[in-house]
Amino acid sequence: MESESNNKVSNGLDGSTGAESMARRGNTCELILRVVALALTVAAAIVLGVDKQTKVVPIQIAPTLPTVNIAAQAKWHYLSALVYAVVANIIASIYAAISIVIMLGSRKGKSSTRLGQMVGVADLLMVGLLFSANGAALAIGLMGYKGNSHVRWNKVCNVFDKFCDQVAVSILLSLLAALAFTASVAITLLKFQKRFASKS
Repeated sequence: MESESNNKVSNGLDGSTGAESMARRGNTCELILRVVALALTVAAAIVLGVDKQTKVVPIQIAPTLPTVNIAAQAKWHYLSALVYAVVANIIASIYAAISIVIMLGSRKGKSSTRLGQMVGVADLLMVGLLFSANGAALAIGLMGYKGNSHVRWNKVCNVFDKFCDQVAVSILLSLLAALAFTASVAITLLKFQKRFASKS
């Protein structure tokens, strides 16, 4: 009886329980980050997917002719960069939901190192996917705000202000989701570093 109690005391003093509690806290933080990423990517896809605006624009065909008012529409699927952003956020949200299920399942059973490595690689792919989509959407958004005098592309956000504001909000939400995935990658790397350090 005394030896068993001594073993329990020694296990509490040698830091093994502390390491387990740190691992549990890391898993909890990672799970929260994935839920945040899921919510942000779904919100970004919805905000951009419903984005459209109709405005009456005066157009003058010739200086001698009067202006003609024409109803013009701005929709997200008119621009391939915005289509790419919507698809990228949908893919990232589906992956976030799947990874949450995987994490909850691994908590009940024994976690696999190979499965953790696969999830970490997939997280990196989501980071690259979201940053590339946001870069493309941001480039076309800046073109809409400022135009390009060299190729005579006029700015359109002074007319379709609501449309451009929704694009900006969607890009911001998606960037925050990319940062959440980046933080998840960092936590995964720290867990593997501690696991390999304990084995050596």
